Order: sequence, then structure tokens, then C-alpha cells
Amino acid sequence: MKLAQRLDRIDPFYVMECAKAADELARTALCDPAQGGRRMIYLNIGEPDFGASPGVAEAAARCIAEGRTQYTAAAGLPALRQAISAWYGQHFGLDVPASRIVITAGASAALQLVSLALFERGDEVLMPDPSYPCNRHFVAAADAQAVLLPAGADQRFQPSCAQVEAAWNAHTRAVLLASPSNPTGTSIEPAELARIVAAVRQRGGLTLIDEIYLGLSYEEAFGHSALALGEDIISINSFSKYFGMTGWRLGWLVLPPALVGPVEKLAQNLFICPSSIAQHAALACFEEASLAEYERRRAVLKARRDRIVPALQALGLEVPVMPDGAFYVWMDVSAFTDNAWDFSFELMRRAQIALTPGRDFGPALASRFLRLSFASSDEDLDEAVWRLAALLPSLRRA
Repeated sequence: MKLAQRLDRIDPFYVMECAKAADELARTALCDPAQGGRRMIYLNIGEPDFGASPGVAEAAARCIAEGRTQYTAAAGLPALRQAISAWYGQHFGLDVPASRIVITAGASAALQLVSLALFERGDEVLMPDPSYPCNRHFVAAADAQAVLLPAGADQRFQPSCAQVEAAWNAHTRAVLLASPSNPTGTSIEPAELARIVAAVRQRGGLTLIDEIYLGLSYEEAFGHSALALGEDIISINSFSKYFGMTGWRLGWLVLPPALVGPVEKLAQNLFICPSSIAQHAALACFEEASLAEYERRRAVLKARRDRIVPALQALGLEVPVMPDGAFYVWMDVSAFTDNAWDFSFELMRRAQIALTPGRDFGPALASRFLRLSFASSDEDLDEAVWRLAALLPSLRRA
């Protein structure tokens, strides 16, 4: 069978490949307590352990019971678009009209839609290394090319305006940023983000920013939406992280007014509409009780961060930049290995801990870094630290 050449430009999603390997190992005697093994601790997937709030689950059940399962408009339920608009006003002090909001089948569909609407063969899109791997693959699927800008700890693993200006050429169409970032949990300094946006705008380009972790910001200096920088900003967001609706596959875009119609046309053809049940359920996200629950969860995640980072550093797992958002720790394992990929599998086999190697997130730091998700229970995090403390001294390099 002859396959499309674009597949050659799309790597496997190694996060999921590692998860499959962990699941296979979890089914062996090594992870069976009845046979003297230990259960696998999964700190590899970016999925909050809380799940959807009770109000959301109840709203979904009512939706099904009442038969409200028909197609919606491709851009989403008007009531949900209005609720998101109101949330921007209440949470961030921003006036984002509902007419600029398009509901999507997860942030993945949002990225696919904007990539297909904006990019074509020969275009280049700048993005940081490290960054979420699927972002560059959405660009590749639109036959454009991602150009990675290596970003080290000295710049919070985020690109600088100087890098953007130096990399910009006649083929550059846009920058695609993420703040807070997966895998690092770091945000772009607000002043630097403003400089990047101004430089891109001056060159006739577009700024796209993945803000799916924006609700999970822990520091006052960050947690501000890039939408405050102008109507031309394209923001990608999701109900998966702050709102805990991972498997519901629901997200949204905030678009410049001129882009709403073209994106809606693509959505009509590619998706018809996002899940109607998920949309009706998501209306409950903005009820007072639900919002209070999400803020409680945010405080729990911040407390987990404040416990796990010092514990990892005490074990020799350096965390060069404290994550200010999301639920990831981007840790340097070079004291133990020069091959983070193999090291992650060794931790699976010898400590029964699943982490994510840096290979997925770009080549610059792939061999030195692992990503740990602290979106798991306190019990799992404490047990993982105990297991690592028992194993790591024997693995430290001379």
C-alpha cells in the first residue's frame, strides 16, 4: 500500500509508546503483588486524577436522559460559547466576544483546524524545543514545516524574541507557543511574550498560543492570557486539564474575527460538530460549585508540586526551573545517564515507575531530561520517591 509522504514527517507519539510498554510490564509477575511484584506507578501521562466534576457528570446524564444528543452547530453550542466568553471576563478580566470562540473536538482538533486553515507547503512555523510533540505534527500534517528553537533553562525553556527574529525568513508564517508549557510546566515571561507578539506582528505573521494549562497557573507573575495582547492572537484551549474532562474530547479556539468563518467551514466538513453530550455537560463547568472545585484542585496540584520538586532534587534529579503551571516536572537525569530514553525503561523495570523520556519533545534536551507528571495521587508520588531513593544511589555516574 502506498502511503502519503506526509507520514514520513510525523514521528510516533513516544509518550503513548512508553505508556504501552508500561502497561505490558504491568501485566507481568514483576508488577503482580500476588507474585511478589509491585504495582506500576504511572507518572507519565498528562491526565489529572480528579476526573470531571460531579456537576459535569450529572449534566451529561441529564442530557442523555432528555435525548439532547443531536448535532450542534459546527462552531458549538451558543450557550457554551457565551459561558466561555463570560469566564474570560470573570477569570482574566478580558472582553472576548462569544463570536470569536469556536468549540472543537479537543485542543487537538483546534490545532488541526487552525493548521489547515493557515499553513500550506513551503510555510514554516517557529516553536520551542522542548515542546509538545503533536504541535509540530499538526503543522507537518498541513504540509508545512516546524522550525524548532532550542530553549534552555536560562530562558525558562521558552523561546526569546531574539531567537524568533533571528529565525524569521521569507517562508515563516507564524510562531506556535505554549504557556504554561508541556513538558516543562514553565510560562513565558509576560514582557518577553509581548516582545515576541510585537515582532511577529511587525513581520506580518501570526502568534498562536497553546493555553490549555492556563487555568493551572500557580504564580502571580504568570497565569495571564496572551489574548490581552491583541485581537490577532489565536488561542488554543481545552476542557481536559483545568476542567478535568480528558476523555470527553472538548476544547475551543479564540480567533481573530476574520478567521472564524474559514475555521467553521473546515469544522463543518471535518468534524460536523464536537460531541453534543460533552458540550451540554461542559456548561456545568461554569457553575459556582464547579468553579470552586476547580480552584480547590488547583491548590492541591500546587501543594503536590511544592512537595515533589524538593524531593526529586534531594535525590539528585535536578529541576533547573520550578514549574509555575500545569502538572509536570522537567528534570535533568544527566547525573545518572546520558540516555534518558533507556533510563526511563530501566526505571520501569527496576522501580516499576513510568515516566516520559525527553525524546518526544524535541532533540535539544532529549538525552538529558525526563518528564514527571504530578497529576497523580499523593500516595503514588510518595511511593515513587521512596522507590527512587532506594534505587538511584546505585545508578549515579562516577
